[in-house]
Amino acid sequence: MGKANAVRAILIGGFIAGVLDITYACVHSYLRRGTKPIIILQSVASGALGQSAYQGGIKTAVLGLAFHFLIALIAAAIYYFLSRVFPIMVTHPVVCGILYGVGVYLIMNCIVLQLSAIHATRYPWHYPKSVLIGGLLIHMFGIGLPIALVVRRYSK
Repeated sequence: MGKANAVRAILIGGFIAGVLDITYACVHSYLRRGTKPIIILQSVASGALGQSAYQGGIKTAVLGLAFHFLIALIAAAIYYFLSRVFPIMVTHPVVCGILYGVGVYLIMNCIVLQLSAIHATRYPWHYPKSVLIGGLLIHMFGIGLPIALVVRRYSK
């Protein structure tokens, strides 16, 4: 795979995963609690800024969106580089992508959020079932799977 295709795979895979994930988060939170999208984006920024993110208005919402897409691009880059070491990730993208999504979910919820300025006090299995199941499914089918399929597409 050429350098241009590698960059395309990472950018496109990360973009698709980022759009699907943030759309799910905004729609689910609005339907579940009436939370506006700006609050969801500020909550992403609060991982770095803490509670002050909620007083930053549109600026911290945009920062949260940028952080969100940076994380999605990192997830796509990791999948891409792992697929160079483990070719099965390219030859079997559906299974590997879904499993990768589970891994991303666990890492985000059990490590990243726990170490962030959000100071998460609950692990994902303590969340309400709708949050647990929805979060896991979006990571499997909205993050892992699209990234895997895009990497496969640009690996030919």
